[in-house]
Amino acid sequence: MPTQETLIPLSGWRRKLYIIIYEADTRAGRLFDLTLTLAILVSVACVMLESVAGIRQRYGALLSLLDWFFTILFTVEYALRLICVHKPLRYVKSFFGVIDLLSILPLYLGLFIPESRFLADIRILRLLRMFRILKLSRHLSEALELRRALAASRRKITVFLATVILLVIILGTLMYVIEGPEHGFTSIPISIYWAIVTLTTVGFGDITPKTPLGQALASLVMITGYGIIAVPTGIVTAEIARGKPASRSDNQSATRLCPHCFSEGHDWDAHFCKHCGGQLPRPSRDQVS
Repeated sequence: MPTQETLIPLSGWRRKLYIIIYEADTRAGRLFDLTLTLAILVSVACVMLESVAGIRQRYGALLSLLDWFFTILFTVEYALRLICVHKPLRYVKSFFGVIDLLSILPLYLGLFIPESRFLADIRILRLLRMFRILKLSRHLSEALELRRALAASRRKITVFLATVILLVIILGTLMYVIEGPEHGFTSIPISIYWAIVTLTTVGFGDITPKTPLGQALASLVMITGYGIIAVPTGIVTAEIARGKPASRSDNQSATRLCPHCFSEGHDWDAHFCKHCGGQLPRPSRDQVS
């Protein structure tokens, strides 16, 4: 059974590094997060520009050099995040840990699969940390409320999706029988694709019915689609209305992060995590300024 001292995850330089990297309430923490955000934006812009053939021909070498610079920078940052937490494996398996790892892998994979380096654009997901930097705790609470509503309605949505799948299979089969290969419905899977496109009111128009009976069925599918689109929205809306209002306490700091389970939104004067019970580091605001 660990003692209270062993629950404290950090000490010395690791604690100071943890505060800089994970806590945005300090001057150094804010500077670190804002610098990281700028680096993410520039790196994503470089990846986008490199995908343009004309720009790649003229500035390909420079853009490639910048890609490697940012990848090495993010690799060092990822290593520092692992060094300064109590249980690195938990961070690796956390949401932001997975995103951070995926943001540095594409360029290394690009040594073997060149096209994969463009997947580095996934770094844009790291901007979700802006909620912490700007202390948008209200938005975080509303996001948690939306997640709760989605979780509460998952069974109803599952039944709804199962019904839609059965419906498109039946409609696709009917259209295959009615129109046939001579009108572009060359197989049941292709006809099911048409049913999905039509039922969702997307309407690519690459396959269209030609016979009067097929057009009548298509009209019915289109009208049905308008009603089906509203169903999942209504399910989630009902769960949101049924749930309790999200907490909007002003004394919460969305930047306080538990080094044990990596949950956020702890009070500034909290000693222990409200999710896992782990002890929270309590730096003063000018400790790393």
